[in-house]
Amino acid sequence: MSEQATAIETRAISKSFPGVLALDEVSVRIAKGSCHALVGENGAGKSTLGKIISGLIAPDKGEILLYGQEVRFSGPLQAIQAGVGMVHQELVFCENLSVAENLCLDAPPTRGPFVDHAEMLRRAKKWLGSIQADVDPSAKVGDLPISKQQLVQIAGAVGRGARILIFDEPTSSLSQRETQVLFDQIRQLLSSGVTCVYVSHRMDEIFTLCDKVTVLRDGKVVDTSPIEALDRDSLVRKMIGRAIEVPTAQQSHREPGKVLLQVENFTSAGKFTAVNFSVRAGEILGLAGLVGAGRTEIAEAIFGLDPAVTGSVEINGKQAQRRNPQTCLKMGLGLVPEDRKRQGLILGMNARENISLPTLPELSIAGFVQGSRERSLASQSFVQMRVKAPSIESSTLGLSGGNQQKLVIAKWLAAHCDILLLDEPTRGVDVGAKAEIHELIRKLAQDGKSVLVISSELPELLILSTRIIAIREGSIVGEVPAAHATEEVLMRMMTGLS
Repeated sequence: MSEQATAIETRAISKSFPGVLALDEVSVRIAKGSCHALVGENGAGKSTLGKIISGLIAPDKGEILLYGQEVRFSGPLQAIQAGVGMVHQELVFCENLSVAENLCLDAPPTRGPFVDHAEMLRRAKKWLGSIQADVDPSAKVGDLPISKQQLVQIAGAVGRGARILIFDEPTSSLSQRETQVLFDQIRQLLSSGVTCVYVSHRMDEIFTLCDKVTVLRDGKVVDTSPIEALDRDSLVRKMIGRAIEVPTAQQSHREPGKVLLQVENFTSAGKFTAVNFSVRAGEILGLAGLVGAGRTEIAEAIFGLDPAVTGSVEINGKQAQRRNPQTCLKMGLGLVPEDRKRQGLILGMNARENISLPTLPELSIAGFVQGSRERSLASQSFVQMRVKAPSIESSTLGLSGGNQQKLVIAKWLAAHCDILLLDEPTRGVDVGAKAEIHELIRKLAQDGKSVLVISSELPELLILSTRIIAIREGSIVGEVPAAHATEEVLMRMMTGLS
């Protein structure tokens, strides 16, 4: 490949963080106008490489060449000025500001000494319109669902006219319709000569969009191949060094026992209406629905996070009166939320402190936490969840997205919950970690626990669930045993097709 055909190249890039060698002499060459995938397990170094290319962090050593010329970015603003932008997996916004204010935060338009709010809104509308994002530019970002926040971030990168765009798990919170809009936008960018670097754990996306794949493992490049030279199995083996055997739903379940969770006539104005279902011991109930259908709202209300909800909930055969998270936890109910960053973890705490949070009363005597018991609990959870980190004292903020997700699940396992509500349990998780989490969910059911799984990935629901209920516009519209379910059947129920 000639230098003229190369948009960006890294030569022997290395980067270390405390206790971790994130990148070890990584060399990658990405062709101009191509969609080049970076794949690997969580912690393999994909996001770190993307952040180095986009100027967010500096490498310890190595070179970056942009169209054949060496560059050194002092920060992301300098990178975007050079035509390199990044769409991050973890959303980074000032949530108290509007969409327009966030999009123009780096260079707000002015009229004299004052900010020109009219021009700010005009610019935001133009950028949002460029990717067909149905988002109000005057809305506060913190009031938007994750899917629309993700679209705002994409609009900001595309609107600034970057010629090289790094997408780090851009569809992790998008609906199928929003994902298709993004794919159409990426294809349009590619046709205009923009180079895309695409980081994703979703095999379908990689084989749909990308023309070349670089595989990272433990911070090293293990392979770069054209997409036509690979299939899914061979790509997974390169990523994790082994094949993954996926059991069918029929192979992995035991006979359901008594009802552990009963929800009756559950209603919350504007969110969901007359929801009724039960989950038995040893059962995995899948909850399918489009983004915005009310799936997350139902789970949060069951856990006591919606004071306006009406109806009843029985947990372990007892009515949950005056329901709140503390009461639900005492009754044996735990919730793994959709957004691990804002709701599942306290990023300023270390891994040990996050794991022990729900069980601190049990670990304390006379109000003092017994350090040895807390460390033992955290260490057991580390081993059980196969968390990749130097130690239980590692910073939660410094862990990869997949390992952060493992910590959220570990927290509730440590609390010995009999009923687990899992909202997007594998969002942003690589294929190896996803298989481990799936294996854990099956084992929880086999051990007699009740599990409710909410997922935007229909194949995930199909291989995990005992049965699946579909939600549309806040109401249950159908139920089907997993043995008789297909993606087409579920999509018809979710979208209202006959």
